[in-house]
Amino acid sequence: MEQLVQKIRNRYGYAWTVLRGLVKTDFKLRYQGSFLGIAWSVLKPLMMFCVMYVVFGKFLRMSDGTSTYPVVLLLGISSWQFVTESTNVGLRAVVDRGDLLRKVHFPNYIVVVSATIGALIGYAINLVVVLVFALISGVRLTWRVVLLPFNIVELYAVTLALTLLMATMYVYFRDIAHIWEVLQQLVFYSMPIIYPLTYVTDRGGWIANAARLELLNPFAQTIQDIRHNFIAPETQPTIWNQFGNWGVRLFPIALTVALLWLGIYLFRRNSRKFAEVM
Repeated sequence: MEQLVQKIRNRYGYAWTVLRGLVKTDFKLRYQGSFLGIAWSVLKPLMMFCVMYVVFGKFLRMSDGTSTYPVVLLLGISSWQFVTESTNVGLRAVVDRGDLLRKVHFPNYIVVVSATIGALIGYAINLVVVLVFALISGVRLTWRVVLLPFNIVELYAVTLALTLLMATMYVYFRDIAHIWEVLQQLVFYSMPIIYPLTYVTDRGGWIANAARLELLNPFAQTIQDIRHNFIAPETQPTIWNQFGNWGVRLFPIALTVALLWLGIYLFRRNSRKFAEVM
C-alpha cells in the first residue's frame, strides 16, 4: 500500500513539476523581445476596449444607460480575451511541443493545460485592472463577489474543454486553426459582450426571447454571471434571473461538464498516436 501511495505521489509530483516549468517558460516567452513585456497582457484588452467603447458605446449608442457600462464592457472583453488566448495557443500546443513530447515522457495533456494556465494568469492580472477601474468609477461591490471564483472555474472548464478538442483535431487537421480564427469572431460578435443584452431584450417579442437563448451558450452564461456578480447585479441579466425553469438554468453547466468529459476522453484516446502522426 505504501509503495502504491509513493508511486502515485511520484507520478503526480513529476507531472506538477513539468506543468509548473512549462507555465513559467511559456509566460516568459510570450512577450520576449517586446519593449513593454508583460504589460501587453493588460494593454491589449484595454486598447480593444477603447475601440469598442467608442464605436459601439458612443457612435452606435449600444449602452445599458448606466455609469457602470464601461467597466462591464472592459470585463467582458477581458474575459473573452482569456478564451481566445487559451484556445489560440492551446490548440497548437501538442504540435508546437512535438519535439519535447518525443524526447521527454510526461502526459501530453500538460502542454495544453500549461497554455490555458498561462492565459489564466494574464486574466487574473486583467481582473485586478478591472477592479481598479470599478473602484474609480464608484462601483459598490456586493456579497455576490464571493461567487466569482465559481464563475471563473466554469469559464476555465469550458475553455479547457474546447481547447482539448481543438488540440486533438489540430494534430490531424491543421485547418482547424484557420476555421477557429473565423468562428471566434462570429461567436464574439454574436454574444452580448460588446453590446448589452438589454439592448435586444428591451425590444420585446420574439427578438427578446431569441436573445435570451444566447445565455444557453456556456461562454455567454459565464461572462454574464461574472459581470453580474463582480460589477452590476442590478443591471446585468443572467440565466438565473431570465429563466424560471431549473432545467434551462442548469443547461450551460451540464453542457460544460459534457464538453469537458468529451475533450478529456478524445484527447486521452488519441494522445498515444500523436507522436506517430506528427
